[in-house]
Amino acid sequence: MIRKSISLISVLIAATMLLTAATAHAHFGAIIPSDAIVTQKDSSILKLDVKFIHPLEMHYMDMAKPSAFGVMHAGGKTALLDKLSAARSKGPGQNQKFTYWTADYRIRRPGDYTFYVKPQPYWEPAEGLFIKHYTKVCVNAYGLSQSWDEPVGLETEIIPLTRPYGLWTYNVFTGKVMLKGEPVPYAEVEVEYLNESAGNISRIHPPSAPYVTQVVMADANGVFTYAMPKAGWWGFSALSEADWTLKHKGEEKNVEIGAVYWVHTRDMK
Repeated sequence: MIRKSISLISVLIAATMLLTAATAHAHFGAIIPSDAIVTQKDSSILKLDVKFIHPLEMHYMDMAKPSAFGVMHAGGKTALLDKLSAARSKGPGQNQKFTYWTADYRIRRPGDYTFYVKPQPYWEPAEGLFIKHYTKVCVNAYGLSQSWDEPVGLETEIIPLTRPYGLWTYNVFTGKVMLKGEPVPYAEVEVEYLNESAGNISRIHPPSAPYVTQVVMADANGVFTYAMPKAGWWGFSALSEADWTLKHKGEEKNVEIGAVYWVHTRDMK
């Protein structure tokens, strides 16, 4: 009887572990601009959405106001935190709305504009740790390409080795994962498609869980490459464990820090 009870408990534990693994989702910080490339024909005002989401499943998490939000242009940084406004939305199947952030930014000069965000740590009870994703996106204005590969100087970040705009569908994106200014050898990089960018008609419905988040491994120099098979926004997230901890209910907890980069592809017509 005792053996049967132990056996039953073992089965239940294994089932719980499998269920947890099956329902685990990749988190992504996101900065999604209204345009990836601004031309003379476009509005000079960019609209930026700053979110914490599961991109393919369009599942939102509550996002506290970031600790920093800014843009780097021509080697200089401008703080934009005071431009953020709270907004609410929910994804398919969610019963309540969750907070994300929006901002308007006027493009005044040609060049590359790298927007970045440092979020507040997010407590993830399912994993028993905090999550903090340092996120970037680059917008080109008026044809001057000059600084898209410059680091912002975040604790961890992806440095693009492919110009991160003007990409056709099926182009590849290559980046280098950095942590405290040094490459991360053999970093695991998660890749997801932002299903919101597909529109209602052409949204992706993955046949099983492995199709939701793609995974590629960087090489010994922290360099990875991925080919994007659909038009829209693609997120790349490289995760590391911080060398610092945060307290939750009086206990020190680990912090997952992510280097996240977003790029946009367009169909060739």
